[in-house]
Amino acid sequence: MAKHNEFGSLGEQKAVDFLRNGGYAILARNYRYLNAEVDIIAQKEDTLAIVEVKSRTMGFLGDVSNMVSAKKVKLLMLAANHFVEERDLDVDVRFDVITIIRNGNKYEIEHLERAFYHF
Repeated sequence: MAKHNEFGSLGEQKAVDFLRNGGYAILARNYRYLNAEVDIIAQKEDTLAIVEVKSRTMGFLGDVSNMVSAKKVKLLMLAANHFVEERDLDVDVRFDVITIIRNGNKYEIEHLERAFYHF
């Protein structure tokens, strides 16, 4: 596995751990629907969080609006809608971005709730 893929997998696991520690139940990881893939689907009370995880090194940071393209947002919305309908859930849906920033051997986690359009 390439180093960037290993770091991406580590970042996703750190995001899962972060969410669990925050009281979320993890319902799905790497959920696929058509051409969409949702990194994490988590639920806390009556809110379903559709989470995109971005792992970065300290020297490679950017604005969240540049991290998730308009095409990716559309795909995430389709996948989220399918997940909710498939499981017949009655929940509020929110789209979040979690960034995992590596600085040497330390990691900083930032959770941006409602990062973009939600329904």
